[in-house]
Amino acid sequence: MEKNVEVSLLLDFYGTLLREKHRTAVDLYCNSDLSLSETAEELSITRQGARDLIKRAEAALYEYEEKLGLYKRYRENTRLVELLNDRLTAAEGLCDEELRAEIGRIKDITKQFIL
Repeated sequence: MEKNVEVSLLLDFYGTLLREKHRTAVDLYCNSDLSLSETAEELSITRQGARDLIKRAEAALYEYEEKLGLYKRYRENTRLVELLNDRLTAAEGLCDEELRAEIGRIKDITKQFIL
């Protein structure tokens, strides 16, 4: 996965744990796709200052993930829900109308697990 995308996802999970300036720098750089110079200009700091903020924030995000593992669990749960939906879809062809309706209701519930 591209690093900026991964950092952006980690920011979704752990961004509130960062200092506001760190969170803003990463958000501008990764989510708004600004260059280091543009990020620095938005924050009224030097380009090197923006780079340092982003690197420290990224390190903190990876550390939070290493310790808490929320993003890893989310990915695994998403994979399992998709697998469950695939199995339910396969089962729909093997049963009567009443059971198909119940499978549809279960699939609707599983959609709530995927953000």
